[in-house]
Amino acid sequence: MSMMSEFKDFAMRGNVMDMAVGIVIGGAFGKIVSSFVSDILMPPIGKLLGGVDFTQLFINLSDTGYESLALAQEAGAPTINYGNFIQTMLDFIIIAFAIFMVIKAMNSLKKKEEEAPAEPAKPNDEVLLLQEIRDSLKK
Repeated sequence: MSMMSEFKDFAMRGNVMDMAVGIVIGGAFGKIVSSFVSDILMPPIGKLLGGVDFTQLFINLSDTGYESLALAQEAGAPTINYGNFIQTMLDFIIIAFAIFMVIKAMNSLKKKEEEAPAEPAKPNDEVLLLQEIRDSLKK
């Protein structure tokens, strides 16, 4: 078997394709959550905390003072960007919670499916014939 045909067999397996789709959807979901945190969730939280923009929170490690993170980065000053870290942590918490809820829902559906009683197997033709003979002998 040639290497190309082996690769084709590997790539076309259901698990690999499912994983690829999951990665693409996960990447898009991550972008949606990041936008939700940075564009919708953080502005009201910042306003409640006195107009704080979390993305602008940083510790300047140089001797020169900078008005904003952008100016410090433009000058090449070393900074600790803890505001971005806070925002990334919120992204992670929201994504982890969403995945937890999806897995929990899938597990409960799977559990209900397992708990559903299976239909008893229908007897084959021989058993049916024997039951008919037994019933006719009883009469």
